[in-house]
Amino acid sequence: MAYMKAGHTHATITDTISTIVLSGKTPRAWIWAFVVSFLLFTMFLGSVTWLLVKGVGIWGINQPVGWGFAIINFVWWIGIGHAGTLISAILLLLRQEWRTSINRFAEAMTLFAVACAGLFPILHLGRPWVAYWIMPYPNTMSVWPQFRSPLVWDVFAISTYATVSLMFWFIGLIPDLATLRDRSNSPVGRVVYGILAMGWRGSARHWQRYETAYLLLAGLATPLVVSVHSVVSFDFTVGIIPGWHSTIFPPYFVAGAIFSGFAMVMTLAIPIRAVYGLQDFITLRHLENMAKVILTTGLIVTYGYLVESFMAWYSGNPYERAMAWGRMTGPYAPLYWLMITCNVIVPQFFWIKRLRRSIPWLFVLSILVNVGMWLERFIIVVTSLHRDYLPSSWGMYYPTVWDWAIYVGSIGMFLFLLVLFLRFLPMISIAETRTLLSKTEGS
Repeated sequence: MAYMKAGHTHATITDTISTIVLSGKTPRAWIWAFVVSFLLFTMFLGSVTWLLVKGVGIWGINQPVGWGFAIINFVWWIGIGHAGTLISAILLLLRQEWRTSINRFAEAMTLFAVACAGLFPILHLGRPWVAYWIMPYPNTMSVWPQFRSPLVWDVFAISTYATVSLMFWFIGLIPDLATLRDRSNSPVGRVVYGILAMGWRGSARHWQRYETAYLLLAGLATPLVVSVHSVVSFDFTVGIIPGWHSTIFPPYFVAGAIFSGFAMVMTLAIPIRAVYGLQDFITLRHLENMAKVILTTGLIVTYGYLVESFMAWYSGNPYERAMAWGRMTGPYAPLYWLMITCNVIVPQFFWIKRLRRSIPWLFVLSILVNVGMWLERFIIVVTSLHRDYLPSSWGMYYPTVWDWAIYVGSIGMFLFLLVLFLRFLPMISIAETRTLLSKTEGS
């Protein structure tokens, strides 16, 4: 099984991928996806507007649970964005050619996920119009960020991650933008794609500089995969709170981010290849390789769960033990065991080759992993806060309709940006896919 079906030439690759953008014809499934995502995005905008009018009191946060859906969703979205950078940068440096057919929309997915993630901490401030206070700039009030706080580190880590990911994505697009410029029948399209192509002519000098810049950005992006979610985990680990203060959180969070990110790539890749008829380019081997990555990172996440429970017992700390036992038997126990089912048991099905090559099974299991990783964030945030050291300080957290509206709306924003990307830009790299011709079946 090859990374691309045999029988293609440079011309057929270019025609197949560019026609999706330039033909002007959109599948009915795309139209439905656009309508649904736009309505959800509109709900998100309306919910955020109401939040700005009324304040964070419309959410379910309280004392002692001061962190709710905003932080849960922030960590979840950042994790989803990691797969794009891993596929693009790390697999490029490791010369893994199977990344070629999925790296473009995975990179776009990273940008859109980071855009969604960045909104939640700002909304959680309560007064988002003063969010610029967390930036270090000379000011008459002598208000400076607390650089010992990982919440400030988040700002620098995520802004750096978003910037490098955007540059990496755009550099990879330049040869394809030039192809669209040359093949477009629309005067507006030729102008827009021509501006974005930045004068690309495909000369040897252009290719040499392109490949150098691409590798340099891949080298910059690679440590960000590890550092960004490690910094996000510090939001919890620096707190002297049972369930948070754990040294395993940085590697555990990074593995969980890749775990959930690949699950989201698979969730999107399966319907995209079906709607656009891209089975020749996104083959079963791509999906099977992604399933193997999900299985591997799922085992690391499982190890993290075991270490958490073991250290809570082994430490002899009564508060750690109470927290661990409360997760398993307390009021949020059903969510905890559902998380264990989705993140520990479900990935084990990928040991079975027949399931790794079954499209319906891959789609269902990837969705369950996404659900499980969101529940993991919920369990980490809420169960460590809702029972303080004193029983008089205990309280339950119940998300309100506005919590759910903003969360579901953020998914709509993500999908809205994604469907626009699928319509106006090539979802598969034309230039990189051509390099696979010599490695297809029968070549």
